[in-house]
Amino acid sequence: LCRACRRDLCAEPADAMLLHLPLIVGCAWTHRTLPIRTHAVSRSATAVADGASNAATRAAVRMAATTSDAIIPKSVLFGNPEYASPIISPDGKLLAYLRPDEGVLNVWCRTVGASDDRVITKDRYRGIRQAFWAEDSKTLLYMQDDGGDENFHLWGIDATTPSSAARDLTPFPGAKAQNVVTNKRFPDQLLVGINKRDPTQFDMYRCTLATGELTLDTENPGGVLGWGTEDESFEVREAIVMNPADSSTTVRVRDSAGDEWRDLVTFPYGEEGNMVEFARDGKSVLALSTLGRETQALVRLDATTGAELETIAYDPKSNTAGILLDDDTKEVRAVSFNYARTERRFFDKELEADFRALEAAAPGGAEVSIASRTRDEQTWIVAFRRDDGPTEYAVYDKEAGGTVSPLFVSQPALLEYKFAKMEDVRITARDGLELVAYLTRADSDAPTPLVLLVHGGPWARDGWGFNAMAQWMANRGYAVLQVNYRGSSGYGKSFLHKGDKQWGVGDMQHDLSDAVAWAVKEGIAREDRVCIFGGSYGGDAPLAGLT
Repeated sequence: LCRACRRDLCAEPADAMLLHLPLIVGCAWTHRTLPIRTHAVSRSATAVADGASNAATRAAVRMAATTSDAIIPKSVLFGNPEYASPIISPDGKLLAYLRPDEGVLNVWCRTVGASDDRVITKDRYRGIRQAFWAEDSKTLLYMQDDGGDENFHLWGIDATTPSSAARDLTPFPGAKAQNVVTNKRFPDQLLVGINKRDPTQFDMYRCTLATGELTLDTENPGGVLGWGTEDESFEVREAIVMNPADSSTTVRVRDSAGDEWRDLVTFPYGEEGNMVEFARDGKSVLALSTLGRETQALVRLDATTGAELETIAYDPKSNTAGILLDDDTKEVRAVSFNYARTERRFFDKELEADFRALEAAAPGGAEVSIASRTRDEQTWIVAFRRDDGPTEYAVYDKEAGGTVSPLFVSQPALLEYKFAKMEDVRITARDGLELVAYLTRADSDAPTPLVLLVHGGPWARDGWGFNAMAQWMANRGYAVLQVNYRGSSGYGKSFLHKGDKQWGVGDMQHDLSDAVAWAVKEGIAREDRVCIFGGSYGGDAPLAGLT
């Protein structure tokens, strides 16, 4: 979940997810081995894709191009989206979204059913990457730093008053805001974590939206990395603590704001888990846990002892990726997993019927996700995410019998071009481990030069969907292969920790070599024309490949 707006980032369209924080920052290491010949490239090496001779060669030799014959401009591929992150107000009267204003992403708003689009914010420097509604249905909240200092503050602006000025709700120089929580039962309030008192500790403050008044709600006793609330009372009753001595993570809870904290469950280093929500009766909690299993399952724990009462959803090959709960009863409605593509398991027949109707209305092969919904859940803003074109947004109106009406397209300029499909493939590493990878071909019939595009982190992963970098290269004649090598996240604890002490050496680097060998054997890549490229850990991998 995004710590600010609580969205499920695993379900976000790619263009929207890039706008969320925090950003992943990787480390650089330097080691060895990649036996297949490689050519290292930096992010600034545009010669890989933009030479005129390359375009001529592409036109002359490619017989089954997967993309447009014309060179697709980088400005089209990598420019700001025209529309992103649409969010409908809880009362269904207003729609907000991100869109450039004078070349910079800002928050826009329109009245639902009207064409009175207007820009709400006036950022002229970095652009706004995320916005979300307060529960009063009039205040738009967004995160913004000061000139790139990455001390993000929480801002609010009245979207119903044209002359309204944005207010810094956390106006403390050098401090940072995070962990924003809203609650429909308390529409005039929100909770926000601020490191005002101690730069190393985030305390939770309660903010009155009308006045901006901040009151210290819960002081960090030390070591708390994140906070959660109980929904009915809107009290801070969950804390996530990491022990620096052994790198274990503990979930602490309390029965009310006035009670003492107690340890509920501890995840030793190597295990993964966290709390999701208190059950409505207060006797149990929902949590994610790898304890006693390979991947993160959705489980129910006793709220007093932490004992596991029930396994609700589990996939042996991938972690739980997304959870949809009933906002009132806290019953589980759907759980998603993402081994290679998003798959959902439904516990609510009505919700399943909704998704089936949306899948039928979506462009062929697109994945469906919910961008936002009204409080009464009668109006949804949905995203149709494609691998060969921009994300398309639509309005799903349940009151009107389940009609699906187009809203807008994230990057309309992309519609002028043909793009390659992204294939999810399986590659067997030399030790038998199965790797999920994503292939974007430049030519459907013949081997081409190959770019091995390595994701950063390395505790992150690649996923299916439109990838501007892969399409840029495919359009210039390069197939692109993206591998979730061991050490990538999302595939369980053993897969993640198979990358320990392997950065740039041994099996972790061998996975990349084995992926290239697979592409050569399958007739996708030319063995003498292979390049390795990436940023963060993906930028270290080429250095390791060269040594």
